[in-house]
Amino acid sequence: MTRVGTCLWYESEGLEAATFYTSLLPNSEITRIDRADPDKPPILVQFTLMGTPYAALSPGEAATHSHAASITVEVDTQEEIDRLWQAMLDNGGEEVECGWIKDRWGISWQIFPAKLPEMMFHGDRDGGQRAYQAMLGMKKLDLAALEVAYDGKEIAQ
Repeated sequence: MTRVGTCLWYESEGLEAATFYTSLLPNSEITRIDRADPDKPPILVQFTLMGTPYAALSPGEAATHSHAASITVEVDTQEEIDRLWQAMLDNGGEEVECGWIKDRWGISWQIFPAKLPEMMFHGDRDGGQRAYQAMLGMKKLDLAALEVAYDGKEIAQ
């Protein structure tokens, strides 16, 4: 059987990262832990996030992560955006912009409402541009503010 997945590189904290990630999302679990030495951290941790396979590789040397690759999480509600965002911050994450946040290991995540791509690319073109411009001014995305921008209304002060 052929499988496709994503491998993320950590110096030594792959198990810790996988444990944190799987605690955030339903239908997520650690599926395998491989150690070369029982007294050392695992070299490879396989896990799923909402059924999507990932691996955390911890070879003992640092690697530089880039926002050129990110984990995307599409959610339905502002409450879910807020919950995930705060969990990342509480665990040492760093806000970036436009719904992007880096976790404490430097992995970039995009946490965005499911409605956003529909607004920006498949609905009213002018509304999509307004939603896009509103998004550019945000760090954590605000679904209500994006909807107001899309509809062309002023945000109540």
